[in-house]
Amino acid sequence: MEPDANEPNENRDEALTRARALPRPRRQPRVVLAAAGVALAMLVVAALLFTGTLWPTRTAALRYPVQGVDVSAYQGTIDWDVLAEEDIDFAWIKATEGSSYQDPRFDDNWAEAHDTDLLVGAYHFLSVDSPGTDQAANVIDTVSRNRGDLPVVVDVECYAEYCDTPPPAATVREVLEPLLLAIEQHYGRPAVLYATRDWYERYLAGSYPDNPIWFRSVATAPHLADDRDWTFWQWSAREQLDGYDGDEEFIDMNAFRGNREELESLLLP
Repeated sequence: MEPDANEPNENRDEALTRARALPRPRRQPRVVLAAAGVALAMLVVAALLFTGTLWPTRTAALRYPVQGVDVSAYQGTIDWDVLAEEDIDFAWIKATEGSSYQDPRFDDNWAEAHDTDLLVGAYHFLSVDSPGTDQAANVIDTVSRNRGDLPVVVDVECYAEYCDTPPPAATVREVLEPLLLAIEQHYGRPAVLYATRDWYERYLAGSYPDNPIWFRSVATAPHLADDRDWTFWQWSAREQLDGYDGDEEFIDMNAFRGNREELESLLLP
């Protein structure tokens, strides 16, 4: 509204002075608004990561056309006909751990997975608390040797107190080397070595050149400390596919560095 042209000048000046003296509403600092926006964006991204909707390695990993899963009893009862239709080519199934443990779902998973078109293999979780020869006997007693299966995997990663206090390299090698030798002699192919970054660098880097590497790297593209090429890449631990119903709602996803024909060249003779 414009001031009255007939109002005396001194009255208008007093009114303007009083108006200027009144407190003005404070503007929200831009930095606060920006910080709130960043915090909200981070919460959204965290939620997407937690649910597996967004995964930082997915775009890079899906450039590799041959994909697969690994499963254990945590995925519960698996409908392998359904899971095999989830655009995957292979599956590794947990079989054993240490010198005496067998996964309670292994026998069912092993039999039913072989009734699909998937390439199938078994994996063993390495323990440093029992001799490698005893662990090899556990694997051989549990996992049948079938022509056309994927090679047996030895999973080399921390567990229990060894996550905080890793064992000496000599201790790990004393167990691992006779285990790898026995597996290769029995199954006719070198075992695949699965490893997290930490345990790869501690115990595998620069060694075991005949054993294909399955490398876990779920935040970034894989890069091995000794510049060796990986063969398999576990790129996600929080995928959700159809076909299983267990305590664990997520499933691991893996890429093979090559085409289907190259994967088939690794199969047991």
